[in-house]
Amino acid sequence: MTIPVLSILPGDSPRLNGEDRAHITRLAEMEATLPPILVDRRTMRVIDGMHRLMAASLQGRETIEVMFFDGSTDDIFLRAVQENVTHGLPLSQADRRAAAERIIISHPHMSDRAIGQAAGLAAKTIAAIRKRSIDHVPQSNARVGRDGRVRPLDSGEGRLRAAELLIDQPEASLRDVARAAGISPATVLDVRNRLARGEPPAPQKPGAARGNAASGGHASGAAGTEGVPAPPSRPVPASAARTRPGIRPAPDPAATVEKLLRDPSLRNNDQGKEMLRLLHINAVNADQLPDVAAAVPPHCVTAVIGLARQYARMWQDFAQELNERARIIDPSAATR
Repeated sequence: MTIPVLSILPGDSPRLNGEDRAHITRLAEMEATLPPILVDRRTMRVIDGMHRLMAASLQGRETIEVMFFDGSTDDIFLRAVQENVTHGLPLSQADRRAAAERIIISHPHMSDRAIGQAAGLAAKTIAAIRKRSIDHVPQSNARVGRDGRVRPLDSGEGRLRAAELLIDQPEASLRDVARAAGISPATVLDVRNRLARGEPPAPQKPGAARGNAASGGHASGAAGTEGVPAPPSRPVPASAARTRPGIRPAPDPAATVEKLLRDPSLRNNDQGKEMLRLLHINAVNADQLPDVAAAVPPHCVTAVIGLARQYARMWQDFAQELNERARIIDPSAATR
């Protein structure tokens, strides 16, 4: 849209020292058409493009191309910073740090990475600025990341919910549990591994162990293992206590397959070799699965889910058949 130059007002610029006169002169001398400026529809103040507006005035132009933005005062400043970081005359380091301080106060729910991306700074720099500004920043129990998703600062509640889901729905995928519990798939994987080791779903907070020792008590963990303290913030749910007590972590699949590969009774016949090839192909480290799942394109998700479940059923049937054989050949080797 084209509007009169004189109808536009200066905005709240993130540039501490104002506009760069030399840059305005360079723009005024250019013959190429410049991109539209961004203007707040409500106040007609410039959000991004003050250099271009002043260059147009210097050229004697009466109109200029604009795009309108609708939002709050805080959102307008955030947008101004984002625009000035990604194109045009770069903001100085001081400009970006000052802008980040304002955004931390106006948008405390944004994650360090999200603010860092908006202001052109590293996430650790934002974290340091946030720590210094703690007295002026409203506190929030969650942060919004660069992907727009809300993540809790304290994942304890989500971990407990994930533990319940993993026990009640052991066939559920990491991503399904993560979505339901409001935590990341990597955190769900950590919860599952902790339950397998007979540990509480959440790491013990510093000092909790000393407190338990001083009181002479032993809290029950999520798996009911004696001597493993539960998270101090909240008791472990009853469903988590149904995990088999004393359960040992599953052995590393790759290490087990490596051991089988050295077994002559399998290596020296064709059927044994075929089984070893299948086991070797499927010896995936569970820690790799979230990354593998993330690589599946959206249009393939349904097909991959179907295959994964089909393969799971095939291996489950295979394990059941072996278990039935074990009950006959060596009852002590059979599992329940």
